[in-house]
Amino acid sequence: MTRAVLGGGLSGLSAGYYLLRRFGKPLTIYEAAPRVGGWVRSETRKDRGFIFESGPRTIRPVGLPGANTLELVDELKLEVKPITRSHVAARNRMLYAKGQLCLLPNSPKGLFGVKPPFTKPLYKAILKDLVTKSRPAKMEDESIYSFAERRFGKEIADYAISPMICGICAGDARQISVRFLMEGLFEKEQKYGGVLKGTLMARFRDNVDESKSGLFSEGQPKLYAKALQEKWAMYGLQGGLEILPRAMRKYLGEHDVNVQLSNECKHLSFSGSGARMTVKDADVPVDHVVSALPAHKLAPLVKQQHPSLSAQLLEIPYVDVVVVNMQFEGKLLKQDGFGLLVPPVEKLPLLGVIFDSCCFDMEGNTVLTVMMGGHWFDQWFGDQPSQKQILDLATHHVKKILQIREDPKFSRVHTLYKCIPQYTVGHKRRVDSIRNYIKTYKLPLSVCGAAFDGVGINDVILSARRQVEALPLS
Repeated sequence: MTRAVLGGGLSGLSAGYYLLRRFGKPLTIYEAAPRVGGWVRSETRKDRGFIFESGPRTIRPVGLPGANTLELVDELKLEVKPITRSHVAARNRMLYAKGQLCLLPNSPKGLFGVKPPFTKPLYKAILKDLVTKSRPAKMEDESIYSFAERRFGKEIADYAISPMICGICAGDARQISVRFLMEGLFEKEQKYGGVLKGTLMARFRDNVDESKSGLFSEGQPKLYAKALQEKWAMYGLQGGLEILPRAMRKYLGEHDVNVQLSNECKHLSFSGSGARMTVKDADVPVDHVVSALPAHKLAPLVKQQHPSLSAQLLEIPYVDVVVVNMQFEGKLLKQDGFGLLVPPVEKLPLLGVIFDSCCFDMEGNTVLTVMMGGHWFDQWFGDQPSQKQILDLATHHVKKILQIREDPKFSRVHTLYKCIPQYTVGHKRRVDSIRNYIKTYKLPLSVCGAAFDGVGINDVILSARRQVEALPLS
């Protein structure tokens, strides 16, 4: 039985990895770009002692998805760079709001004082949740902003939840689905009448040890157990995060999996005997296709034969993000931490700034990553400014916010078009509808990746594994 994977990003490579492990060969991965890894890209400057990441730089070792990724990292024998919970990058997270840099509370004690940008103690938001009754959500969903405002108040929605959503998916919390992105909290509120009440009740009533069921019924992965023991908050990889997709490609190649770069699938059709792909004007028959493509890339491939499926895929919107990497000589930050987020109510072009050189050693350099655009890309960058104009804009705001006088010595500007799917209200229903269509018409197709199961590295890897393990062994 022949199988093909479309897409050589992390989800596609993971699909290849788990297909190999479950079924063996023959297997081919088709990637349109000349490299693997998708949006994960690391630029190592060994001569200057730093790394630029235009995509993610850390992974969180949390829960089943975190354990699954650590199992993969361990099997690939990659060198991990842990950041423990006591590390300054794990403890200190900031907002830039109301004209100042605000350090967010990092302990229960911080709930009782009044700290900017908030105008009252945060414990009052918890009290509001305790006294506010739940209400059935229309269409079983609502926006994260609406949910947070209803449960905790407008100030929390504006200055805590909205910037957090900017950091997760570069999106507008007024449009993003609470049912998809924070399903646990939403379900607790709907079931028990409140978030805090639901969290406490669920501890006693719904406690399930993930390690003893499902994927890891035979025991926790060793590296995950180590992460728990040593209290990792997050971790990176020696040499940058792009080491992960490179190592996966190397592993697949060593096990006779054909990874074809610069080979874009142009058309996809299905029949009772399997699927047919058009790749470089050649007709390629396979028994099953796993698509790890963005939804908007898969849609045109199936449009001719399945216009309804294509239309459903196109209902998942995407945003463009500008990433600016900067290197300054010397240690210039007055406050160390993971970085800062900018609430949308501030009406600035910045989504946030990551302090890379606080997370990992950069040999005395100050290295920052500035993220801009997202949901507001057209507002700030719709007239297609030059790379210099983008760099000047980012530099202006970084120098003002962080009180840095020097210009960066080295920089990179990346505009990542349609890079992050937006989980707008009703997203879970849309994903279920897409997969139900595939099941109803018995298409030899599986879909995985950020559009369907979450934007994080852990999410896309686990998405691939679950889709592969749902395939029958025969």
